[in-house]
Amino acid sequence: MQTLLSVCDPPLAESYRALLHDLKSTMKYTHEANHEVVVECELPQIDLSNLKSANRGERQKCVVAIAKASSEWGFFQVLNHGISHELLDDMRREQMALFRLPFQKKVSSRLLNDSYRWGTPTAPSVKQFSWSEAFHVPLAKISDDCSYGEFSSLRDVMEKLTVAMSEVSRTLAGVLAENLGYTGHGFPENCDERTCFLRLNRYPPCPFSSETFGLMPHTDSDFLTILYQDQVGGLQLMKDSKWVAVKPNPDALIVNIGDLFQAWSNDIYKSVEHKVMANGKVERYSIAYFLCPSYDSIIGSCKMPSKYKAFTFGEFRKQVQDDVKRTGQKVGLPRFLL
Repeated sequence: MQTLLSVCDPPLAESYRALLHDLKSTMKYTHEANHEVVVECELPQIDLSNLKSANRGERQKCVVAIAKASSEWGFFQVLNHGISHELLDDMRREQMALFRLPFQKKVSSRLLNDSYRWGTPTAPSVKQFSWSEAFHVPLAKISDDCSYGEFSSLRDVMEKLTVAMSEVSRTLAGVLAENLGYTGHGFPENCDERTCFLRLNRYPPCPFSSETFGLMPHTDSDFLTILYQDQVGGLQLMKDSKWVAVKPNPDALIVNIGDLFQAWSNDIYKSVEHKVMANGKVERYSIAYFLCPSYDSIIGSCKMPSKYKAFTFGEFRKQVQDDVKRTGQKVGLPRFLL
């Protein structure tokens, strides 16, 4: 297995070593990281079957719990979400087989609409380097026969999973909008296979340090993210100005609020900074579904006066990309405050 992993790993070590030329900054980074105390937590746990309860009181309790977790944590986990263990297990097997391809084949074979990404090749410092690889696939491209090559069974599994995750994300978005008094139809609008994404992640074992980022600290630039992760652990989020490690739960999906929902809710719901820490011995896998609108969708506010000026999702994305290109970091919502 070790030989297999070393063959299929992307050349992350090469890129990472290139960032270690500044010894002083490296020592400072390592010193700060090693003195960071991280406490393990269990996210608020919500049984989604209560949303379908004939008892209106039980349903309302569930709505309140979802809204409270979105305001106080920005993250929560859901049970009885309607996605079978069999489907999730099938997806994990397909995902692992895909990532075990040699690096050059993943880069050059145009698999999954040429969506393969690895590490952060342009990272200006160790703090901005992500020790991971991923396929970031637009939902509209999942049905493309030419994207799969020898992985023909992957398409069927991905199609089933995206339908199921889309249903969960839309249900939760509707509940959160309802809680704030939204009475329109189908919130959020303009979120479909042309705009949403599925991301398959792999975090290889890291030979450098357990303090290396598998995914650097960030917030998500969408409405909602639905995450299925394995039991290795590594996900951390900011809570009360401290990093806390999320305890894996094999029966739950993790849900987190994105920047667009925070803006739309006028900061009632929180898009919280989170990261993934690399593991020195074992690889980690996760699958994320991103609920996004069209680029020309205007992100308004459910309450007035709004804290944010009007902006489209396209304008938000461009600003994020410009900031990352210029400074190496995302700024996000503060750019759009009034």
